[in-house]
Amino acid sequence: MSQKKFFDRVEMTSADVYNQEPWRVFRIMSEFIEGFETLRRVAPAVSVFGSARSQPDDKFYQMGVDVGRLLAEAGFAVITGGGPGIMEAANKGARLAGGTSVGLNISLPQEQEPNEYQDISLEFRYFFSRKMMFVKYAQGFVILPGGFGTMDELFESMTLLQTKRIMAFPVVLMGSEYWSGLIDWVKTTMAQEGMIEPGDVDILTITDDPNEAVDLIVQQYETEISRQNQQNDHNPAT
Repeated sequence: MSQKKFFDRVEMTSADVYNQEPWRVFRIMSEFIEGFETLRRVAPAVSVFGSARSQPDDKFYQMGVDVGRLLAEAGFAVITGGGPGIMEAANKGARLAGGTSVGLNISLPQEQEPNEYQDISLEFRYFFSRKMMFVKYAQGFVILPGGFGTMDELFESMTLLQTKRIMAFPVVLMGSEYWSGLIDWVKTTMAQEGMIEPGDVDILTITDDPNEAVDLIVQQYETEISRQNQQNDHNPAT
């Protein structure tokens, strides 16, 4: 496309774009309102992330089923991205255990077809409003092997925890063989170059044991509840 044709196209469409952009705010607001109204009723919850491409015969898929089941048995709602693969696995595990299974679906040109194991299903157009819901209502993150989307969710959670923008909660990586190279790089390159503090990597726990992952989340949640109860006892409402 020539430079002239490109700018002609921009000129023809720019008025429409500028007229429509302010109205986009209302769609964004509606996603936040629906998410807040729905998810505030399901706490406590844990968000589980992982690849949409994992198949039922994959060991990480089965790990996702086990994690979803154990979380539900421990009394947590399970929140996923609502799609296939590991998202489906975690929702399936929660459903099998009789727990609350939540899917935060998003409109994508490929991969994202809602799975059948969702008790509560929300549809998002915008990634940023969807990611807010993953964080706001979670008492922990469990992150299984995945691609760019999974990495995005991992590093956003680490950033929010590192900067103390959210209350501390466990971030558990499952699949040590998958994650070990990345974590080694974080320790030997990012930390050694001074890009992060050496202790920042301690935000993460790596395990291949679903029981260990869920036990960690349960223990930290119970500790936080105990702390809040003690605080309320010392500062009763007047």
